[in-house]
Amino acid sequence: MMMLYDDPSDRRSLSLDDASSTEESPDEVRLSLETENDAVPYIGQRFPTHDAAYEFYSEFAKRCGFSIRRHRTEGKDGVGKGLTRRYFVCHRAGNTPVKNTNENKPQRNRKSSRCGCQAYLRISKITDLGAPEWRVTGFANHHNHELLEQNQVRFLPAYRTISDTDKSRILMFAKTGISVQQMMRLMELEKCVEPGYLPFTEKDVRNLLQSFRKVDPEDESIDLLRMCRNIKDKDPNFRFECTLDSDNRLENIAWSYASSIQSYEIFGDAVVFDTTHRLTAFDMPLGIWVGINNYGMPCFFGCVLLREENLRSFLWALKAFLGFMNGKAPQTILTDQNMFLKEAIAMEMPTSKHALCIWMIVGKFPSWFNAVLGERYNDWKAEFYRLYNLETVGDFEQGWREMINCFGVQTNRHITNLFALRSLWALPYLRRHFFAGMTSGGQSKSINGFIQRFLSAQSRVGQFVEQVAVAVDFRDQAGEQQTMQQNLQNISLKTGAPMESHAATVLTPFAFCKLQEQLVLAAHYASFQMEDGFLVRHHTKVEGGGRKVYWVPESDQVEGGGGLISCSCHQFEFSGILCRHALRVLSTGNCFQIPERYLPIRWRRISSSSSSNKLVQTGGGGGPSSSTDHHEHAERVQFLQNMVSTLITESAKSKERLDIATEQVATLLSRIQEQPPPVSVSVSSSSQLGGISRRTPIQRSM
Repeated sequence: MMMLYDDPSDRRSLSLDDASSTEESPDEVRLSLETENDAVPYIGQRFPTHDAAYEFYSEFAKRCGFSIRRHRTEGKDGVGKGLTRRYFVCHRAGNTPVKNTNENKPQRNRKSSRCGCQAYLRISKITDLGAPEWRVTGFANHHNHELLEQNQVRFLPAYRTISDTDKSRILMFAKTGISVQQMMRLMELEKCVEPGYLPFTEKDVRNLLQSFRKVDPEDESIDLLRMCRNIKDKDPNFRFECTLDSDNRLENIAWSYASSIQSYEIFGDAVVFDTTHRLTAFDMPLGIWVGINNYGMPCFFGCVLLREENLRSFLWALKAFLGFMNGKAPQTILTDQNMFLKEAIAMEMPTSKHALCIWMIVGKFPSWFNAVLGERYNDWKAEFYRLYNLETVGDFEQGWREMINCFGVQTNRHITNLFALRSLWALPYLRRHFFAGMTSGGQSKSINGFIQRFLSAQSRVGQFVEQVAVAVDFRDQAGEQQTMQQNLQNISLKTGAPMESHAATVLTPFAFCKLQEQLVLAAHYASFQMEDGFLVRHHTKVEGGGRKVYWVPESDQVEGGGGLISCSCHQFEFSGILCRHALRVLSTGNCFQIPERYLPIRWRRISSSSSSNKLVQTGGGGGPSSSTDHHEHAERVQFLQNMVSTLITESAKSKERLDIATEQVATLLSRIQEQPPPVSVSVSSSSQLGGISRRTPIQRSM
């Protein structure tokens, strides 16, 4: 008798010898045939092939809440004998195999599901009655672990299948460049199933896309480096960094454009570093740095491709990015939940506040909780958002305890993990830090849509770098059009307050609308002067609650003038827009203009590509020769911007006015462009960047 094993780890893990298994006898066969339901395996049950027996046992296992795998086969020596016995076992049978560790290769710390379960089905080949058949000669259905519910068992790998039709559909989606997450949502809609109820997961789709890949990595690396050098030849201010391994093959590469570096100088205070995508055609993790400009539109800062998602790779990526940006770290950086990345940020950007992107977390909710919560999923999600938007830590933590008790999710591992990381994603813990509004649902969709523009699941690497460049150029042009459209909109003043009309001439329409909302609400609040500040609360509240506002009016002791004001709600620190409570105190104190320091440069009506923008923001470098001249120049620039804003508002009132303005401004602009710009008003960081210029569009032919 010879014995063959399908899995070496199972050789001594399951005792299935003849003495320990249930053997058939004629009486038992007869009894089983008479009394047992065919839906349950029984001794003596017959199958034409061993595959048919496997399919039957697999369906039985699925109904019970487990899956199976082929364990071992037995055969007899001699020609023509072949296989005579097969064992099918529970997917949790056996013990964890011991793996050989390699210090130079990162290890995947995945917990094994095997626990030595003894459930099995044994079939034997019978040839006594003429045509060969397979008969059940041993069966045990005793498990040493909990069986899964029907809404959970479908997630076991054995039951996750992608049909040929779905495979073709996925490949078609991939060629259009949409993300795996979007593919899943589309197929859920097409099949009319709830989120999380497809017979396969996002991981299965990614594995399938990877199997489509047929490229030569070395050729791809050569194309990628050639593309970067071509861009560098056309735009000397383009920056890229790369590393090669011991075999001189590409390991990591990061790049950024001159226009991106320029935008980062002003709008790099809050940055999203999205590492949730992979360049499928090359199987490389992809990281994208993006932010929000003064008109509320996404702006691209940089891109990185990594061979591995480990601490060493993320450290290199962050160091390369800081190098592109002349060592300037963001105030806040938002990422996906990745412990390697979290550690890398703490090491390379110790002064930056690290937070988790809420939309990346919420995007995983359907697969995490839909099956677990069933019909209560939407109610739970609404309660989660309510807790997320609370203002105080105490209210959040009390509400979280009530939520997990109400929905019975105390032991859910995702709930436990979310609470452990609450200080990185829940707003009550983050309001003292600047996020530029990137935690809102609208901005998250805008950023995600921007990223999807240049993601293509089936791109070759060289083409991908080109796609990013084209997408950024397109975004720059579209952004300019949207900026003009915003500026052409008639701004309607709602309060008639001098503060409102002043802010309308300074802030972009996007930022002004945010401030205007607070000004309108401020009229519904009452302020009470206390010994150490002001108490501000809604007029309907007679006592209790309210926000504490501290205000130091304009005086010689306050540097820069305009006074100092702060509120316990921390909205200005969080968004750069004053809150209703502070505005109420300013109005009560006869303040008719918002102090300059509370109209941040990053929200003002200035183009990110203009040199004057840098000049107003930065205080040294290549600006005017003295601080007095610098201040005068900044004031003149601000005055010109106000005139232009008024010009646009007045011109938009009729077609005739617009025609006159367009003709005259075109003539004036032509005259200005004929004048060479003086060195004294150059961008302060131009010496470091070698001058900032707009990128030349990249040609496809190399």
